[in-house]
Amino acid sequence: MVEKIDIRVVRCGGSKINLRAPIISYDSRFILCTSGDLVKVYSTSTEEWIHTLQGHTNQITGIALNPANHLQVYSCSADGTVKLWDFIDGILIKTFVFGYPLFSLFVSQKHEGVIFLHCPVSTKSEDEAFQLVAVHLPKSAEQEVEVKELTAVLGDISPNPSCTAVGREGEYIASAKHLKLHVYFFRKQRTFSFSLNATDKKGARNAFTCIACHPKEDCIGTGHEDGKIRLWRNFNNKKEYTHSTMHWHHNAVNTLCFTSEGTNLLSGGIESVLVQWHYGGEKKEFLPRLGGSILHISASSNGQLFCTSHSDNKITVIESSLKVSGVIQGLVKGEEVLTDLMIDPRSKSLVLNGKPGHLQFYSLLRDKHLYNLDIVQQEYIYEAGLDQFEVVKAAFDVKGSWLATVEQRGQKSSDLEIFLKLWAFDEQTQSFVLNTSIAAAHEDQIMSMCFSSSEETTMLVTTAKDCQFKAWVQGSEADTQQSFWSCDFVGSYHNLTPTNCSFSADGSLLAVSFQEVITVWSPETWELLSTLCQPPGEIRDLCFGRLSCSKYLLGTTTKNLLCCWNLLTCALEWCTSLDVWTLLPDPLSENVAAFSYQPTHTDLFVFRPSEPRPLFAHKSVCSGKVHRAVFVPREELLARCDEGSQWLNRSQLYFLSQDMDLLTFSTATEDDRMLAASKRLVVDDSVAVTPFYLLLGKHRQQQEKPNTSNPVTDKPQLPQGSVAIKELLHTAAHVLPAASVLCSLFVSSLLISNTGVREEMDSSEQEMDSEKEEEDSEEEIEACDSQQELRAQGSVDEVTPKLSKAQEKELRKIRKTDFSWMTGLIDSKS
Repeated sequence: MVEKIDIRVVRCGGSKINLRAPIISYDSRFILCTSGDLVKVYSTSTEEWIHTLQGHTNQITGIALNPANHLQVYSCSADGTVKLWDFIDGILIKTFVFGYPLFSLFVSQKHEGVIFLHCPVSTKSEDEAFQLVAVHLPKSAEQEVEVKELTAVLGDISPNPSCTAVGREGEYIASAKHLKLHVYFFRKQRTFSFSLNATDKKGARNAFTCIACHPKEDCIGTGHEDGKIRLWRNFNNKKEYTHSTMHWHHNAVNTLCFTSEGTNLLSGGIESVLVQWHYGGEKKEFLPRLGGSILHISASSNGQLFCTSHSDNKITVIESSLKVSGVIQGLVKGEEVLTDLMIDPRSKSLVLNGKPGHLQFYSLLRDKHLYNLDIVQQEYIYEAGLDQFEVVKAAFDVKGSWLATVEQRGQKSSDLEIFLKLWAFDEQTQSFVLNTSIAAAHEDQIMSMCFSSSEETTMLVTTAKDCQFKAWVQGSEADTQQSFWSCDFVGSYHNLTPTNCSFSADGSLLAVSFQEVITVWSPETWELLSTLCQPPGEIRDLCFGRLSCSKYLLGTTTKNLLCCWNLLTCALEWCTSLDVWTLLPDPLSENVAAFSYQPTHTDLFVFRPSEPRPLFAHKSVCSGKVHRAVFVPREELLARCDEGSQWLNRSQLYFLSQDMDLLTFSTATEDDRMLAASKRLVVDDSVAVTPFYLLLGKHRQQQEKPNTSNPVTDKPQLPQGSVAIKELLHTAAHVLPAASVLCSLFVSSLLISNTGVREEMDSSEQEMDSEKEEEDSEEEIEACDSQQELRAQGSVDEVTPKLSKAQEKELRKIRKTDFSWMTGLIDSKS
């Protein structure tokens, strides 16, 4: 009997890394950023993801380095807890439980053991009112501590954490909201407030958008909606305060940050330009074209690095000389994913539209952005209200040799611009190259498109609101021998609008839905074979069954019906009442996934078309609606599967929630396998396991093993340091010791352990000393004999040069060396 396996929904990566400002370690070696319910640690030199800090159960809303220990970091979360981590080793030190959502976290060097939290005034109140509270973290030996004592510092603060900052080594804390600036002095325990007018004579928008405090002086920098930056001084006296104004940004200033010594002020906004203002002077420097609009700026404590986080889910690492040294790119997800979720047949990466005008290729296995493919090939202008080209559709053929994309601009049919592009995969560049660009492929918006499922035929079908569907095939010119794409067939049905299209598994049938009617066509002759009608309701989604269920055709309607037709009889096989928005067949099995939307959440049903009984059902896989999903083929089949989890054996289901979180389904077997893989390097629980330790440990283990067998008759063992070698080759260079330290150990790990021969050599050294005199006498006798023989032959000119004693000694060492390990190596190769 197969053990029953629990299946649960897990976040598989792709979360936002730009929600809060990233932080740089004191030595500028690491960058820490929030990513869903994780804290990710990256290397600043290689931009590689090192490890994660995992333990929160909800979105992490703030992180800050511990002023008392530079190797520790605080994190707060919407799950109502604050956790203290050792981010170098990834160890959770302590958890502080508050019991209500926390939205940001601030620390001060002067207030040791105290943190400041951005939290709601009341969890029961409907209006979102926030306050800043001080918390004295209790000292306890327990792993989890409940915190009850809080001290209010500022009330009615802005919900944006960028509008709150700690000033001059913790002397005061400043917060801005709308048109008011509040400064609280800890020593005086008094708050000073300053106000701005809503507009000045020039009609400027003076509302505060962000705030930063000078680290050495009493100066506060504030950003405003009109793009101005104000520097406030003498704010410890309400009547004598002053402020100066700087202006470069043409829109709202999103973020401000002083450098560690306060010599420069950094600012950023929607222009995607990092501006460096020299404090106390008029000079400023620029770093343009950084991508999406700048949301946050951070500076290292040693002044070597800056980093900016952007709206396209990216972190840019910048040197103090304003030179970009690296980019950490997350999964780019805008307000809506216009393309479907696709899998590149070649790289097995997730493909969807990313930064404006591009398709992004993202590795699900490594949770890492691979590269962007520029589809529009035009510079995108980050300006609200501009109508620019967007990638709205994309599809791969079965082999991954062709990619089809649709880009459009314009909202109305009268000014709509559409380009259908076909991209060929180039083996030399290992990327897609534009092959054919078709302007105005349809007269109206393209609704869907798909490639033929047959590997023998390369065909693309598009449907549009112009009441036509078109078939595109590949041809070639006789003169240039260059392939191109052209329209082979234009189809329609009673002037109805086609909405969906789908090829059968073998590519012999094409189904096109025209509002409430499904038409079945033959791609070879373009003959209309059959029409299928069902109860009222337009077809929302359409797909064929796979493998043994390829004779079935499935469709969902706007009248909350899921229907299944038998193509052999052209009759309705079964029908059920279900509000299905997304219908997705598994390409490697007969299973079909159906996402059903309820008023507040989405349910999942997995079934086979041959029987309406679901194989698997999961209520409330996420809140909101699921619009995009994809089956990803597995590299290895699951080891154990019961009937309820059999559908996950060959492929894994990924889907995007309404909050743009990438989710998937995981079993206990997979979790155990991943846990075992993460612990595969563990050799000694009491010693930190590193690739360096493995090399040294394997080397010593080979030396310490007693060799009781005869090294001549027994077959020598091959090197046992394969795990160490693998780790050395696959581990990031920044976490390894110097190459000079590893070189000798690495070479030694490649050699065969020869302790038995080594013991024999040690015992024979004494014999060599006793036999030394005899060998010297033998050498003299042999030399005399050879000279006599040469004199007798009369061939003195051909005498071989006599070896010195040092050379003879080297020859004796070579004779004593055991080369039996070469026999074992040759046998293993053959």
